[in-house]
Amino acid sequence: MAMEAWYMDESDADPRLPHHLCPKESVPLEHLAELGVLYWHLNPQDYENDEKLRQIRETRGYNYMDLLDICPEKLDNYEEKLKNFYTEHIHGDEEIRYCLEGCGYFDVRDKDDRWIRIWIKAGDLIILPAGIYHRFTLDTSNYIKLMRLFVGEPVWTAYNRPQEEHPARKEYIESFTKKVGVALEAH
Repeated sequence: MAMEAWYMDESDADPRLPHHLCPKESVPLEHLAELGVLYWHLNPQDYENDEKLRQIRETRGYNYMDLLDICPEKLDNYEEKLKNFYTEHIHGDEEIRYCLEGCGYFDVRDKDDRWIRIWIKAGDLIILPAGIYHRFTLDTSNYIKLMRLFVGEPVWTAYNRPQEEHPARKEYIESFTKKVGVALEAH
């Protein structure tokens, strides 16, 4: 089953709720690819032996991996960390997350600065490009187990908005002017 994405409402209600517009306005994977967001659906039951995952890691240079359980029982300072994850930010590098169990939401800004909510579930591997404004939260299940992938040693520095002068943000914005009408490959 393919990942689901939609434009969000502007409600201040619990961020763990879906926040659909009325009527719901779905976002196709092709539109996410145009924003630089890449997606694969893999087998989370056999991630240690998954040939497709190995190929993705090898091709993209992801040589570091760790696992993270996000839930109140397993994450120290759970409420504070979830609040930090939900603060709009960018990174200087890609953010690569593979959902092994549970579910959660990645929200990304489109070129018109509208929020798109991406619901990831077990088997979804998502790559957010460096410089894209985004945030993360759990859904109402309050649980997700993620594989985090990195090139080299893990760097997870969040630069909260505004970051228009950050080199990664400038490069991301420039990529729109170079790729007008050319979508990246979605899987």
